[in-house]
Amino acid sequence: MKALISCDRNLLWLGQMKKSYKLIPLKYVTRINADTLPELTPSNFSIKYIDIGSINSTGEIIQISEFIFGDSPSRARRKVCQGDTIVSTVRTYLKAISYIDEDNPNLIASTGFAVLSPIRNIIYPRYLYYWMRCSFVVDEICARSVGVSYPATNAPEIGSISIARLHIEQQQAIASFLDRKTAAIDTLIAKKQRLIQLLEEKRTALINQAVTKGLNPNVPMKDSGIPWIGDVPEHWKVLRLKFIAEVRGGVAKGRNLKDKKIVELPYLRVANVQDGYLDLSDVATISIEVSEERRYLLKTGDVLMNEGGDDDKLGRGAVWEGQIDRCIHQNHVFAVRPFKSINPHWINLTTQASYLKYFFLIRAKRATNLASISSYNLKEAPILFPPPHEQEETLAKVQKQLDNIQNIYAKVIFQIKKLQEYRQSLITAAVTGKIDIREEVAA
Repeated sequence: MKALISCDRNLLWLGQMKKSYKLIPLKYVTRINADTLPELTPSNFSIKYIDIGSINSTGEIIQISEFIFGDSPSRARRKVCQGDTIVSTVRTYLKAISYIDEDNPNLIASTGFAVLSPIRNIIYPRYLYYWMRCSFVVDEICARSVGVSYPATNAPEIGSISIARLHIEQQQAIASFLDRKTAAIDTLIAKKQRLIQLLEEKRTALINQAVTKGLNPNVPMKDSGIPWIGDVPEHWKVLRLKFIAEVRGGVAKGRNLKDKKIVELPYLRVANVQDGYLDLSDVATISIEVSEERRYLLKTGDVLMNEGGDDDKLGRGAVWEGQIDRCIHQNHVFAVRPFKSINPHWINLTTQASYLKYFFLIRAKRATNLASISSYNLKEAPILFPPPHEQEETLAKVQKQLDNIQNIYAKVIFQIKKLQEYRQSLITAAVTGKIDIREEVAA
């Protein structure tokens, strides 16, 4: 509890009131998980459900799912009321902590949350919320979690975390100050996130134009024969992927290699293959038979394409440039190896176009919320081909514009990150008394 106790020394603006200040465990000033949906709830009872994934990094509830009780997840049981603060007790690294601003008797949270209902004459609801979101409390929740891949804590642990019991007026002043300041920061973040969306739209439009119409608007056009593509330049070819490249499968995990001569090699997973680039920050290794190494080794110029996952992962690709020596790929990542004289970067640019993403979606096999495309269907993917010299010219011009978009994108992402960090530090500073908010509130 050192992190919480030390905040006593940071309450700088309390002045003479400091003597009456004290820390008190949450369990004495809140009701935790006060109400639960009974198992005898009518099956047709309609609920609005909040899960861990419903809350973003700033505490905003971004999605509420609607179910009837009979069809709802078994964890949809915590009743929440207006003024409650919900704190994730599972996957605590996600920092899913939110305030319930909606007055709705049908609003239900997952049992993965601890629901904190403040005792109103002691704790002001918005003050409780900001206290739970300040840095040292979030760190304390994570520190009390057990487990590596699925860290979790429990309601009693949350209840033993202390809160500064200030006068209600002081709590209201802090909450009012933070409501106003964080709203202004959130407005700035929203504007920058909108800019991100516009940059992504511009990127998509640029790629779509390049790989379906070309850069010369004056060339004669012809019907591509593909309804969702429409007309394409008359001198372009429409070829199926199987006529321009070999589609190679990867190695499967979990095979029995007992008594086999094996070698351990780095291998690429779906998470490594992003839309147009590779993320090699976390590359795993896998054991295969020595005799299989040649079969699965990647070659420079292979176009990596994901078999599936969420819709946004389906078919997305990037060119392998030999960044890692003796690297292979798993069976959920195809290695598309272009035939001689076929430009892999043109194929890769095409994988980022809307028309090919649509092809992947309509050909995908679906199970629950996941989708996958078979090698057979991947081979049938239509690729629009201009002459080689036109490909080179188009790739050079498009890449220059994409680099400019990416540079702006990176700057905006950095600005958003800094605003989010400032928002977090402001909350922590206000609830611990590191800033004097009296004049701010009076204004």
